[in-house]
Amino acid sequence: MNYCNIKKTDIADGPGVRVSLFVSGCTHHCRGCFQPETWSFDYGDPFTEDTQRELLEALLPDYIAGLALLGGEPFEPDNQRALLPFLREVRRSLPGKTIWAYSGYELEELAGWAPGLGRARCEATDEMLSLIDVLVDGEFMQEKKNITLLFRGSENQRLIDVKKTKERGSVVLWGE
Repeated sequence: MNYCNIKKTDIADGPGVRVSLFVSGCTHHCRGCFQPETWSFDYGDPFTEDTQRELLEALLPDYIAGLALLGGEPFEPDNQRALLPFLREVRRSLPGKTIWAYSGYELEELAGWAPGLGRARCEATDEMLSLIDVLVDGEFMQEKKNITLLFRGSENQRLIDVKKTKERGSVVLWGE
């Protein structure tokens, strides 16, 4: 997997100050995407053990609330496979940090609740979802763009509390 950017003090992609990892590779190709260069899986730099150590170190300070995964698309199957061991380590070594993930896929597709298997679902998906606190789901839609929304770009996107959703068996929005 490649990544295109790391922001060590991001205040736009979840509550508090976060470390944000922007992965490369996306098959959605949303009209109006704010970084279409990340559609290519070859864009940016390789996600190495050194990159992972850099991110873990950046997450250490008390003022850092957690990690945000963006893209590109973190839930492209190859990206999931690369991110899963890293997310396990974040959970193991920094259990007080929250993990937010942004995806153009909807939760119902990722979780296998929608009819048929979604193109993003793979052997890593369920565990990856279990490690995430909030999923911001849905493709960016230019015609539903709204710059006043909290932590998302278009009105169709949802901020889903993944753990509460799993407990209830239906979607629970973050903050409810």
